[in-house]
Amino acid sequence: MKLSDIRTALRELRLSPAKTLGQNFLHDQNLARWIVDQAQITADDYVVEIGPGLGALTCFVLEKGARVLAIEKDTRLANFLRARFTHRRFEVLNIDALKFDPRSLFAHRRVKLVGNLPYNISSALLLKFLEPPSAISLGLFTLQKEMAMRLSASPSTHDYGALTLRVQLHQRVKYLRTIHATVFFPRPEVDSAVVRLLPRDALELPQRDDQLLLKLIRAGFSQRRKQSRKLLREYVSDWDTASRHLNIDPNVRAEELSLLQWIALANFIAPPPSPDARLAQNEQFPVVDKNDRILRHASRSEVHGNNLRHRAVHILIFNQAGEVYLQQRSRWKDRHPLKWDSSAAGHVADGERYDDTAQRELNEELGVRVALQKIAKLPASQYTDQEFIWVYRGSISGDLVPNKSEIEQGAFLPPSVIDGWTSSRPEDFAPGFLECWEAYRRKTQPGSS
Repeated sequence: MKLSDIRTALRELRLSPAKTLGQNFLHDQNLARWIVDQAQITADDYVVEIGPGLGALTCFVLEKGARVLAIEKDTRLANFLRARFTHRRFEVLNIDALKFDPRSLFAHRRVKLVGNLPYNISSALLLKFLEPPSAISLGLFTLQKEMAMRLSASPSTHDYGALTLRVQLHQRVKYLRTIHATVFFPRPEVDSAVVRLLPRDALELPQRDDQLLLKLIRAGFSQRRKQSRKLLREYVSDWDTASRHLNIDPNVRAEELSLLQWIALANFIAPPPSPDARLAQNEQFPVVDKNDRILRHASRSEVHGNNLRHRAVHILIFNQAGEVYLQQRSRWKDRHPLKWDSSAAGHVADGERYDDTAQRELNEELGVRVALQKIAKLPASQYTDQEFIWVYRGSISGDLVPNKSEIEQGAFLPPSVIDGWTSSRPEDFAPGFLECWEAYRRKTQPGSS
């Protein structure tokens, strides 16, 4: 929209732009088109736009053929957008973006997030929408220039800090260009900038304990000018040994450590476990016939290598909110590494019953013991990797203790989110889980037998 159009629209809406809502409206149409072009939007994309305002970017996104969900807090602007864009590919959600559940976006195959983010809540919005696991395949944001510099900063610069590392841990951030305040109405007090965020490949960075890593980063940047040895003494008792191991200056400050060095420090404190592949391959499993009767026993490598029928369990653990814990399989797994799977799962070993295995796997992978209910038994097939599977469910009220050698990460998700995710992106999951989840939903949804 041109500046004259913006003035007219605001006057008709009787809307005085609110600084607290970041209501600064872009009136340079060429710039708006350029911004949208940087998101490389196609008709296959589902685009979530935060703070669309009067639709400066929205019109160009719709031109690309994408579906658009516009999240607009101001009711007057939300109604204006509904009247302006009547296309069936356009939807307005009149809520605060901080109250939106980004997990619902897993129902769409390819999601891109764009927006002119309000300055005062931009960091909170970014962290909320990009918290892993995230459905976002690309983020393109207009931010206060200072924030954009922080997100894209390099070590040993003034802008580099805890927020930089927290975002860059999972995203590659690129500063695209500065946007002068003159292209907005009303004119903000500072310039803005456009940044693009792309998710990192899961194997791009070393395995680590993210919770520990973020604790170290927060402590290290708690007093920026102090040396790290003083701020991290709670975690590192022998800093001189640690600094020699990491090949860093013993007097280093937090801002001088790269992301890889922070990860190396976390791994020095708590080395990530890696399973002994030789032991795993020598595990003995019962080999069974088409009726699940034991024929003989064989090693894991023989069973998997020859696709022999064998036994397994899958456990679905629910929290008090009715959400299901899913785990992302470790990068070291011999089958389906980094795929999402049931809360806990594993093979029935030599001399075990299904029920015994379920309790053992639950304790080994999640560090808990709870009462389990049998839900369904699945026949061995190509979809289950030739496993007969008993599916169990259980509930917890406390915390899980995920086994880092088995699990890359995990999250509690509402069943409806899992339904959408498995439907839109089945390749994200271990095949056996898809079968287990379908069986569970058949048993529990209304009208099921």
